[in-house]
Amino acid sequence: MERTEIEAMRQIPLADFLARLGYEPVRRSGNELWYCAPYRNERTPSFRVNVAKQLWYDFGLGKGGDIFTLSGEFIGSGDFMEQVKFIAETANMPMPASDVRKPAVLPKPSEPVFEGVEAVPLHRSPLTDYLAERGIPYAVASSYCCRLNYGVRGKRYFAVGFPNVAGGYEIRSRFFKGCVPPKDVSLVKAECFPTDVCSVFEGFMDFLSAATLGLETGDCLVLNSVANVEKAMRDLDGYGCIDCYLDHDESGRRTLETLKGHYKERINDRSALYDGCKDLNEYLQLTTKKELNNNSKIKGQ
Repeated sequence: MERTEIEAMRQIPLADFLARLGYEPVRRSGNELWYCAPYRNERTPSFRVNVAKQLWYDFGLGKGGDIFTLSGEFIGSGDFMEQVKFIAETANMPMPASDVRKPAVLPKPSEPVFEGVEAVPLHRSPLTDYLAERGIPYAVASSYCCRLNYGVRGKRYFAVGFPNVAGGYEIRSRFFKGCVPPKDVSLVKAECFPTDVCSVFEGFMDFLSAATLGLETGDCLVLNSVANVEKAMRDLDGYGCIDCYLDHDESGRRTLETLKGHYKERINDRSALYDGCKDLNEYLQLTTKKELNNNSKIKGQ
């Protein structure tokens, strides 16, 4: 494949590339298009495309790049040749030659710069109203989360913050889902007593759901992204029993298999609790709605 063909691929607008794959933006803000991450399940858009620079950034994973790295996320491969083939097939371009080499200089991901980050107590506010809509009561939210005030390009924002072990924060609001780096797992230790049991969750909404349902029986580890499963092992190695509350999707199943391959019989799959639901938070929301409906019927009698 000629060098010019590689450059032609690089010039394909990311929005057009995503549209060919069946993904449309949820909203537009200036030169930025926002999507629900196209290669994983999420409800709140955390995937941004900068149409001026033709770069993407996934706030949920803390990763970004150009059309080649984006293709790599779709096919789960860092092999440049495989990425080129995927683009060629998607864009209906000629199949590449077998001797294509990865460019020596790759564009840097369009990473956000968080300014003036400030963690303060989480008081009752629209943020806790949002969590309540997800089934998380204020008492639980305020025990584990903070309000994170931060700036991006001179504008101030606020969101629910959930700290990780590296000093970063997962952040969430009704309109945004992301991470103040560094990205890492979160470990919540059981109070007052050592334990041999650790429960594993993909995201902190699922952890808060478990706390609401009274399921946290020992320490709890939140991956904050299935990409952090290798990082999680440094903390999980010391536990004799690992209870997994992972999502009912392909990434959740892959993560479970990875953990089973490493920890064997120490792994317990607890996802049967929320069969029929995507994750533990969806199960909590359905449970909460049923309780509210039952209470309404009782009062109406």
